[in-house]
Amino acid sequence: MDFTGGKTLSNSHSPSSFTKFNSAFTAGLLNPMSPPPNKTRSSPVVCELIASSSNIHQRTQTKNQALIQVPISDPRQNQTPPVIDKRALTMQQISDLLSTRSPGNKFNDPGSSDIKLTLSSKDGISVSMNVHKQILVAHSRFFEVKLSDKLAKYQWNGSAEVYMVEITDCDDVEVYIETLRLMYCKYLRKELMRNGISKNLKILKVAVAIGFDAGVLSCLEHLEAAPWAEDDEEKVTCALAELRLENVGAGDVLKRVSVEVTNGTGEVGDNEQVLLKLLHVVLEGKDEKARREMKGLVLKMLRENSSPNDLGKESLYSACDGCLEQLRQHFLRAASSDLQDVSQIARQADNLHWMLDILIERRIAEDFLKSWASQSELSDVHSKVPAVHRHGVSRVTARLFVGMGKGQLLVPKEVRYMLLQTWLVPFYEDFGWMRRVSKGVDTHLIEDGLSNTILTLPLAWQREILLAWFYRFLNSSENCPNIQRGFEVWWRRAFWQRNGEQQLPTQLHLTTPTNANS
Repeated sequence: MDFTGGKTLSNSHSPSSFTKFNSAFTAGLLNPMSPPPNKTRSSPVVCELIASSSNIHQRTQTKNQALIQVPISDPRQNQTPPVIDKRALTMQQISDLLSTRSPGNKFNDPGSSDIKLTLSSKDGISVSMNVHKQILVAHSRFFEVKLSDKLAKYQWNGSAEVYMVEITDCDDVEVYIETLRLMYCKYLRKELMRNGISKNLKILKVAVAIGFDAGVLSCLEHLEAAPWAEDDEEKVTCALAELRLENVGAGDVLKRVSVEVTNGTGEVGDNEQVLLKLLHVVLEGKDEKARREMKGLVLKMLRENSSPNDLGKESLYSACDGCLEQLRQHFLRAASSDLQDVSQIARQADNLHWMLDILIERRIAEDFLKSWASQSELSDVHSKVPAVHRHGVSRVTARLFVGMGKGQLLVPKEVRYMLLQTWLVPFYEDFGWMRRVSKGVDTHLIEDGLSNTILTLPLAWQREILLAWFYRFLNSSENCPNIQRGFEVWWRRAFWQRNGEQQLPTQLHLTTPTNANS
């Protein structure tokens, strides 16, 4: 570090010197400054400390043009909107900060201070304040080095002489003053409670830069205990990652948003166990209204935060298997006229519908479709269960139709055909009930899904299914889905296109001589 001794000024007062050195804790260009004017001819010791930061945001306004217009509408007069001088507003806030101190606090006390500290920023703000070398050196490693080592030779002996120090290129003069003011406070956390998270993050950055350890710890303690707004979370995590304070308490702050990994796979396993417990709590909950709300919430959160490490396929299918087994038991009991706990049919069908939503969202529902298509035992006794209890089962089938119709479920044609053979007739029988009773059922979406599913099959299978639907629809259109669009597509495929293909060669043969003669 370069150090240059200045010349002694000859006058009636005690001699003094100019001293200039660079600050090592931040990067910046040295800006030469002239000694400030003094009432006497003697010049105090001046130390210029560079306190710039590499991530300074460029100002779009010049020093003298930082103005923000605030429109004020007045229907009676056409007046030029007044302007708020941003620079003046900042200076007023700084003035209030410097003039506010509790009794006995010596912050910015000109009567007892021995340092005149000037803070200046790139946007032209420059503020002078009265501070004490003893306090700065005791609380800041940066000031301890700069003030103790470099000025020791000038016999800092408690005389009345005031030394002048300037820190240039500050990112935010107001925040720098706030940080220095904390050095004069006995209860730092109490002072920090007056600020918001964003302000204390700025103070934390300055405290780290000047080695103000007590300020750093107090800021971290405040961040750990204070509630965060939604947009604060990213600010805190990014700031702490940038400052790298893991060894001084940042880890405790980040525990709010991350899990400490103690072994290789412990975190992943713990996450899956927690989510699996949440699934079972929702599936087994007693309050139906709360269950509906929590199902929507859990599905939304899983959709927005889908990760291969949260819930494995095996865990989800284990929950599905439990619901399906309970549905089978209660459904077969009801089919044999045992209606005890018959309400469990609708409950477990609703659980399966919800689990199917999760599986389809994650593109892993093919095995569920195969399992559902093989439940011929349930479909065979379907008509023996009262429709008021069984129609929820057909909602599961309808959800599979919608998924296949949208291309969210891709299985071999044999599996698609087996699903229709097993569940299409029970679905027809319950369609009227679903439309009248079930809330939130989009019948048009279901009809489109069924049409698209049928049209993915070979033409002969399409004909078999669609002709059977045609006869049923003519006898009871109110209780049957309208898949007329699918029927029309099949009709064109089966007749129009075939006829066109048969006539096409003839037409070409007849027009060829005409084209040749022309």
